[in-house]
Amino acid sequence: MITERALPQPRFDVLVQGKGPALLLAHGAGGGIQGNFGLVLDDLSRDHTVIGPHYPGAGGTPVATEPLQLDELADQLVASAVAEGHDSFTVLGESLGTTVAVRAATRHPERVTALVLTAGFAAADPVLALAAQLIQTLASANEWSAVARLACLSCLSPTHLAEISPADLEAMVAQTQAGMPPGTVDHFDLVSRADVRGDLASVTVPTLVVAPTGDRLVLPDSSRRLAAGIAGAKLVDLPGAAHILSEADRAIWLRLVREFLGTLPQRSA
Repeated sequence: MITERALPQPRFDVLVQGKGPALLLAHGAGGGIQGNFGLVLDDLSRDHTVIGPHYPGAGGTPVATEPLQLDELADQLVASAVAEGHDSFTVLGESLGTTVAVRAATRHPERVTALVLTAGFAAADPVLALAAQLIQTLASANEWSAVARLACLSCLSPTHLAEISPADLEAMVAQTQAGMPPGTVDHFDLVSRADVRGDLASVTVPTLVVAPTGDRLVLPDSSRRLAAGIAGAKLVDLPGAAHILSEADRAIWLRLVREFLGTLPQRSA
C-alpha cells in the first residue's frame, strides 16, 4: 500500500503553457526552463500542459538562504504541478534535473507516472565533481567571466567551438555570463552532493534515458549507469550531442520523447 506523502506549500516561480496531460520539467544547474527546454516548449504544449518550476535563484524564485536539499526540490516540483490541478504527470529532467526527477518519483510514486532523463547522473562522477567545485570556487572569487568560459568549454561540442570566430566566441561567453541565474553557485553545490543511487531500484515507472555521447560535463557513462539502475529503462544515445543540445539535436530529442510518450497509457488532462 502506497501512502501519499504530504506536499509543501508551493513557492517556486512556475512557467505553465499548453493544455492536456501534464509534463513536469526539472531543469539543470545554472539554467532555467527556457534555457533547458525553450526550443521544445511550443511543440510539447500543443497537446500537453507543460509545467516548469524554477529552483531557488532561477527564474522568479528567490535565492535560497540555506543550502539546497534534493528532497525539498523534489517536493516543491511535485507541489507546483499539483497546484496547477494535475494529480499525476511525466517528469522530464535534464542534468541536475534528472536527480530531482528520480527523487520525485521515489517520494511521490502515486503521482509520477513516467520519467525522461537527459544528460543525467545518479551521483557526480569525478569530471562533473571537479567542474562543480571549480565553478563554485571561481564564482566565490567573483570570476564570473571565467565561469562562463568554463561553461562554454564544457557544455558545447568541440565541433561547434572549432567553427565559431573569436569575436562570436567572446559574444557567446558574454551571453552565457548574462544568462547565469543568481542561484548558480547553490545549484552546483547541490550537484556536488546529490546522490540518488539508492533510489534507482525503487523506480518502477516507464523511463527513457537519453545520453548525449559528446557531453563533456556529464559523461555519457553517467547516463548509462542511471539507465542500468532502473529496471526496464530504455537507453538511447544521442550521437555527438553536447551537454547543451543544439537545435538539430534537440529536434531528435523531441522525436524520441514524443515516441516514448506515445507508448504510455493515455491520461486525461
